[in-house]
Amino acid sequence: MADVDTPQELDLELVRRVQHGESAAFDVLVRKYQHRVVALVGRYIADWSECQDVAQDTFIRAYRAIGSFRGDAQFSTWLHRIAVNTAKNYLASHNRRPPTDDIDIGDAEQFDSGTRLRDTDTPERELMRQELEQTVMKAVNALPEELRLAITLREVEGLSYEDIAQKMGCPIGTVRSRIFRAREAIDTELRPLLDIGSATREKSRV
Repeated sequence: MADVDTPQELDLELVRRVQHGESAAFDVLVRKYQHRVVALVGRYIADWSECQDVAQDTFIRAYRAIGSFRGDAQFSTWLHRIAVNTAKNYLASHNRRPPTDDIDIGDAEQFDSGTRLRDTDTPERELMRQELEQTVMKAVNALPEELRLAITLREVEGLSYEDIAQKMGCPIGTVRSRIFRAREAIDTELRPLLDIGSATREKSRV
């Protein structure tokens, strides 16, 4: 890889590699921005499973459109705009409205060095975000091997159910069951934290 000095230059180098057919470079971008995209989508969609699906769809859309990326804006800005639009389209398709603290598409540029917009960030929110991320990682690591592999191939690698079934050598129905069980296990671990977060937000409104 060519010498790069900044995260933005690294992103551009990775994008160039993807544009030249090196799909592994996109995996690096996914790993780098996955948590940010999930957090951004989570401002629109509270359900963890739905949020993961929309985040995955964001990366699929980004991969398909990356050939048109010319570097006029930072890659992170471009990706965050796709995430916002994907989340809004998802809500519209389910006849649901964006939250009252909706993020203007232009403000996605501010979503660069953290997972929350700085003007709405608080120590409590930052702590909650860190706890959520740690809880997710612990929950995933605690899963049985077949569940952990299935959810990783789906959420991190972005593979289709058909591709996962082929990789794991099992029927698609089994793949769906494993992913469902993995999400249920993760949801069980997250629910207490999400309940605390909801109670905290309600108190702040009083």
